[in-house]
Amino acid sequence: MNKAERQQLIQTMIRQEKIRTQAEIKQGLERHGISVTQTTLSRDLRELGLVKMHENGSSYYSLPRSEEAAFSQLLAQYAYKVERASFILVLHSELGEAALMANIIDIEKPATILGTLAGADTLLVICRDEEAAKQVEAEINSYLD
Repeated sequence: MNKAERQQLIQTMIRQEKIRTQAEIKQGLERHGISVTQTTLSRDLRELGLVKMHENGSSYYSLPRSEEAAFSQLLAQYAYKVERASFILVLHSELGEAALMANIIDIEKPATILGTLAGADTLLVICRDEEAAKQVEAEINSYLD
């Protein structure tokens, strides 16, 4: 099975059930006779743009939403606070979720954002300019409680 077929199978598995861990994905692939290394599996998940969704106290992998969906809505699922300093945003999240937010931005590649730097629970978002930072901040805040 080639890479495209393997990734298609991963997508099918994600659509059919709520898979919580990479180990579960690996076991599902093995049930189909496919053996992959952890490195290959991680690369596949990154290339597919899978994100972790949270529901009722647990998390599971999900396929990225349609391109029309604002990335700020996805970020608001993880961020609980946004602060701005000139053209830099600081997004605060639960422990371990800053990298997930960085992945969302990397997948969407919005023109307003130049790059990110993720810690464990804090994400620095470097915007193109102060106006872009204000726009992104407002978009994210519109989805926060």
